[in-house]
Amino acid sequence: MNEPTIEDYYSEDRKFAPSADFVAQALTADQSLYEEAAADRLAFWARQARELVTWFEDFDTVLEWELPFAKWFVGGKLNMSYNCLDRHVEAGKGDRVAFHWEGEPGDTRTITYADLLDEVSRFANVLKDLGVHKGDRVCIYMPMIPELPVAMLACSRIGAPHSIVFGGFSSDALADRINDAEAKVLITSDGGYRRGDPFALKGTADTAVAATDSIEHVVVVQRTGQDVAWNDVDVWWHDLMADASPDCPPESLDSEDLLYLLYTSGTTAKPKGIMHTTGGYLTQVAFTHKYVFDLHPDDDVYWCAADIGWVTGHSYIVYGPLANGCTSVMYEGTPDTPRPEHREGDRASWPKDRLWDIIERYGVTQLYTAPTAIRTFMKWGAQEVEPHDLSSLKVLGTVGEPINPEAWMWYHTYIGGETCPIVDTWWQTETGGHMITPMPGVTTTKPGSAVGAIPGVDIEVVDDAGNPIERGGGYLTISEPWPAMLRGIWGDPERYKETYWSTYEGRYFAGDGAKIDDEGYLWLLGRVDDVMNVSGHRISTTEIESALVDHPSVAEAAVVGATDATTGQAIVGYVILRGGNEASAELAEEIRGHVATKLGAIARPRAVFLVPDLPKTRSGKIMRRLLRDVAEGRNLGDTTTLADASVVDEIRDRAAEAPQED
Repeated sequence: MNEPTIEDYYSEDRKFAPSADFVAQALTADQSLYEEAAADRLAFWARQARELVTWFEDFDTVLEWELPFAKWFVGGKLNMSYNCLDRHVEAGKGDRVAFHWEGEPGDTRTITYADLLDEVSRFANVLKDLGVHKGDRVCIYMPMIPELPVAMLACSRIGAPHSIVFGGFSSDALADRINDAEAKVLITSDGGYRRGDPFALKGTADTAVAATDSIEHVVVVQRTGQDVAWNDVDVWWHDLMADASPDCPPESLDSEDLLYLLYTSGTTAKPKGIMHTTGGYLTQVAFTHKYVFDLHPDDDVYWCAADIGWVTGHSYIVYGPLANGCTSVMYEGTPDTPRPEHREGDRASWPKDRLWDIIERYGVTQLYTAPTAIRTFMKWGAQEVEPHDLSSLKVLGTVGEPINPEAWMWYHTYIGGETCPIVDTWWQTETGGHMITPMPGVTTTKPGSAVGAIPGVDIEVVDDAGNPIERGGGYLTISEPWPAMLRGIWGDPERYKETYWSTYEGRYFAGDGAKIDDEGYLWLLGRVDDVMNVSGHRISTTEIESALVDHPSVAEAAVVGATDATTGQAIVGYVILRGGNEASAELAEEIRGHVATKLGAIARPRAVFLVPDLPKTRSGKIMRRLLRDVAEGRNLGDTTTLADASVVDEIRDRAAEAPQED
């Protein structure tokens, strides 16, 4: 047996089996799916594709695999929008609610499948009238309002790949993504609502568009009514929709036609445009959404409390749930902003129970949220939960990062009432859909463990040499292609091969560590490269360092991800100033703000330390391990390879003196 590579200290003996009542109603309650996939993986996925997806033309080849490039369901013709909308309406389910949408100010909309099909068809015609054709890229930069999934589905209806940029990103980040994709149209809004107040988006979009050459039209949704500047390329959504026809037949698209680009951080400063195609992606997200959440679409009200700007929202707010014909909840704002009637006194006295209020009012049956959010709810206290009846819940899910056992138990006790199975899901922007997770009617879970791979996915933990290990810690790899896998990096196939397939021959390396315990349970250990996981969002140290050095006072910078009880990891920056600049708390704060301006608030460092030098080896490599030790207050590791070991002592002294911002 090969030796583990990553040390393994934590053990967990508590176990939770699904209740007899849950098992009795579960879609799958035995090992049959696992056994079927183990016997013939490709036949398993072919059956899922034919049962869960409507094809205009059946596929003739399940998989073409020329490492590292995959094609799934070759020869098949389909349309994502048709699978999400038309087929349900044609089956007589047009009156079923697709989305219960709730705005942060308290406004609501109930959108049926027939309503959604009408709006999507109209906006698809709008896009065509604006000159968008199959293959043209459309960029979307919006808050969590219904027009966002409408825009996505309209793009998929006509075969125009979309590129969604999270509404919290800066103009620079938006411009970079528009330019890389050469997007033809930008869809945005005047703004949205967050933490009780309107925020602006249109101005940020204007600044981004000014730094691009490809945008021909900017479609603007009127959400808040705030004043916005108006440019020659701008058009109002409502004006375009007023005269648009609701008749727009869906295009027949190839299984491997590009569905969307989604940009994610890499180990260089340039974000990677992850490419997802149609047939394989739809098959896997529909399968995992159905079985991982034990979905009964005639009865359930499902809620993924994420943002559509991230892959979680693509797969498990829009495409998976709508393909399965279920009713979902979609919420615009933050969990600590109550409805208006409960906003009395100063903001600090407002109740922080909006999520529990929504679950109670809509009768939510599945809740899917992030460990970061759960730890925040823990901090707010169970007293926020207690006034609400959460008995409608039957499955709880977590996403975005490993969940610590304490947060798992709190979720189990206070939200699940000790009766709901918890599905802790591991996957990535690159994987497209769930890869590692319990099945709620099958799996006996342990707090904090994602347990094992889904049927039809082959996961192996390997040592430094790429040899599989049976027990202990190592590197998480995927040894066989899977339907929803990324098809490459937009415009850069060599970077795709180098980033994902070069570390271990013949294997996809996820960049995460994992361990296998004595009973075979798999535990995620987080990132092992220089990509940080902050509140479930992958952020490259290189991107942050580039933004720090962009400040005119900064000569050099290094960034590490430090353990944080709420966000999982927090960004900590170490900065050497240019000559003529004096270190001060004010300058450190200014530099923090500069990063937020360049990359968005999510990338603002928790702290920036102004230091005289950085710990470097004799070859000039920065030893970030030592900076992480300083940030986390640990005893320093081996410093013998440093060119100047005294540098670390001086950094530690500076860090101890400096205030750390929240």
